[in-house]
Amino acid sequence: MKIEKNAKTGLLSLTLLSLTANVFAQQKDYPIQPVAFTNVHVNDNFWQPKMEVNARVTIPYVLAQCKANGRMDNFLRAAKRIPGDKLSEFPFDDTDVYKAIEGASYSIQNKSNPALSSAIDSLIDIIGAAQEPDGYLYTFRTVHAKKPHEWIGDKRWEKEEILSHELYDCGHLYEAAVAHYQATGKRTLLNIAIKNADLLVKVFGPGKLEEYPGHQIVEIGLSKMYRVTGNQKYLDLAKFFLDVRGPKGDSYNQANKKVVDQHEAEGHAVRAAYMYTGMADIAALTGNTQYLTAIDDIWTDVVNKKLYITGGIGATGAGEAFGEAYQLPNMSAYAETCASIGNVYWNNRMFLLHGDSKYIDVLERTLYNGLLSGVSLSGDRFFYPNPLASMFQHQRSAWISCACCISNMTRFLPSLPGYVYAKNGNNLYVNLFMSNVSTIQLTSGKVNIVESTDYPWKGKIDFTINPEQLSNFTLRLRIPGWAKQQPVPGDLYSYMNKTQLPVTLSVNGKAVNFTTEKGYAVLNRSWKKGDKVSLYLPMETEKVIANSNVRDDRGRFAFEKGPIVYCLEGPDNKDSLVQNILIDKNAIAKANYQADLLNGIDIISADGKSTKRQVKSDSLLETDQQIKAIPYYAWANRGPSEMTVWIPYEASAARPKPAPTIASRSKVSASLANERMFNAIKDQYDPADSKDTNYPYMHWWPAKNTTEFVQYNFDAAQTIGESKVYWYDDGPWGGCRIPASYKLFYQKDGQWIPVKNTTPYTISKDAFNVVKFEPITTTAIKMVIQLPVDNATGIHEWAVK
Repeated sequence: MKIEKNAKTGLLSLTLLSLTANVFAQQKDYPIQPVAFTNVHVNDNFWQPKMEVNARVTIPYVLAQCKANGRMDNFLRAAKRIPGDKLSEFPFDDTDVYKAIEGASYSIQNKSNPALSSAIDSLIDIIGAAQEPDGYLYTFRTVHAKKPHEWIGDKRWEKEEILSHELYDCGHLYEAAVAHYQATGKRTLLNIAIKNADLLVKVFGPGKLEEYPGHQIVEIGLSKMYRVTGNQKYLDLAKFFLDVRGPKGDSYNQANKKVVDQHEAEGHAVRAAYMYTGMADIAALTGNTQYLTAIDDIWTDVVNKKLYITGGIGATGAGEAFGEAYQLPNMSAYAETCASIGNVYWNNRMFLLHGDSKYIDVLERTLYNGLLSGVSLSGDRFFYPNPLASMFQHQRSAWISCACCISNMTRFLPSLPGYVYAKNGNNLYVNLFMSNVSTIQLTSGKVNIVESTDYPWKGKIDFTINPEQLSNFTLRLRIPGWAKQQPVPGDLYSYMNKTQLPVTLSVNGKAVNFTTEKGYAVLNRSWKKGDKVSLYLPMETEKVIANSNVRDDRGRFAFEKGPIVYCLEGPDNKDSLVQNILIDKNAIAKANYQADLLNGIDIISADGKSTKRQVKSDSLLETDQQIKAIPYYAWANRGPSEMTVWIPYEASAARPKPAPTIASRSKVSASLANERMFNAIKDQYDPADSKDTNYPYMHWWPAKNTTEFVQYNFDAAQTIGESKVYWYDDGPWGGCRIPASYKLFYQKDGQWIPVKNTTPYTISKDAFNVVKFEPITTTAIKMVIQLPVDNATGIHEWAVK
């Protein structure tokens, strides 16, 4: 590889630039190297269309939304190209532009797009104009707003460890700059990034400003800058930002301990995954084994105690954080899309360090399920959290004020081919299965490899090996854990059926015996052009059960086929209901491909029952029905509905459809714009306590100290004399508390009349608040609620009789 140094910029110009290649002979790096995505040309029926939608729809859409929602104006105002000091909502909004540029850069490497390239050039121009002379780039300060955002502080870096996100913005700038340089060879954005990184080197470090990033990612960005420029100071600074972290900070952003003393996953899941990824990068580049010990232990903690079956991480919306061990609720699962992307980054680095397929098993599970669910099939609707159960309250959004997950999906999908292969000398690793044509440089020479498969629907994968010349190297084919009766490493999940079917391998049409090392089938031979390898993975429909310590999944199973996790969704099942379904654990499940549904999917069918309560006896009525399941990633593409991943096989875990009541037959109205919450207060699912988020609830957050109302309009006049309400209160950390007061009114002759209560209005947590009143006959009843001075209020259930 030829390396030339520009005397003016000091930048290393590489004749063949590969960001993850071992650029400098003296440089430490990962023992295993990924194959750059530009060398892997995916052409299959599953991923290629999704990448095409990202390029054709998502990237232009996100750029347009960034413009419409003030992201571009932030830079233009900072550059004094437009007047005023109005800014968008969050100080990290600049990163949405950076991530869009990164995604666009990756995309134009896959397929030339002159119009998109021109648009990115224009964006880079305004970014450069917004940069201050010393390299500082943070529009929320440079604009000098009359009323500065409360997160940014009076001086640079003053609130960096808490809220300002100044270094977070820098990290995404660096990643975008490296991607753009790699894609185009242009140094416009990279020069901006170098100027900014040089400022950080001047300001931060031992004996200088000793602060850590409040939101990690600058460590990853600095590592990439080091690889491209060869500037050791960038790597030193990345390591400094890790080493200065803790122990006097908060577990929320992993600053309550030194990073080398952390052995369990805790706090904000995205920040954590980015930090663990950065630790892996810097461990590889510096040889720091203390980092390795820490992230090895943390990884073990996650896969054994804190990983959703979909590969999602981050169980709770309180702090967008990891929960306690085995705390994996379903309907309130946070499992942020950004956290899934971070989980892929982290597991890929763990593989590059250790060469073990178990890390790719977790990566693949996350990729096909908890990550892919973050974007709609149309490419223009997005999930921030990715729950594993729903009762109509979840739906992808066209835009989200905190748009980090949207822009993250934009940049991730075009880089996907870079996860297919890896290499180490004369070892060629095949990690993911998707049809592609690739050229890979091994020590022994270049190898063209053609992969052909209908994965993930079928388990046959064919390879044609075309070395430039007769060549001896080792092909290492991953045997997925799911093909060996192990859904994930460890004992968090297992299959009901313990029968392991054989994995078979053939070379040039003849079955061969093979040995496995770290989960890879090893084929070492002299390869000649046209050699054909076929891998056959037993892709049976499986029922997954969770470790008994996962309380929310007891008595339930989840369908899985190959890497795909399934769910039940309303549109495919009787009465559009799924929460009331029960399937025997011995039921036979069959998979059939349906080309005209959700862009082509395998549907799983099985015999099951629907359950419901009867009005008079409250006894359970069971009705046989055919149950259908779809891939989890494809849910919520047909409007709001019921959904569940975990299906009861024990009656005790089932949620029968309740018998109708006066309230359930009523029409709800309220002082709320979000009608999706209305049904929650009459669904008859009683909470475990006031902060329970396993069922839908109604809330007025972020309103506070206001008077609100909720109202039932009956289908006919009803005579009632009692009301009971269960308040939602997520204190001490959330924003809702029980109300200051409430009163009931009924409609009479077009007027709202207060009920004459015969028992007091009690207001308490964790129980139904019952008030009795003189019987009234009416067509509507209204609850008027006074919110607390400093908080909102919410309602789990409201019943009348």
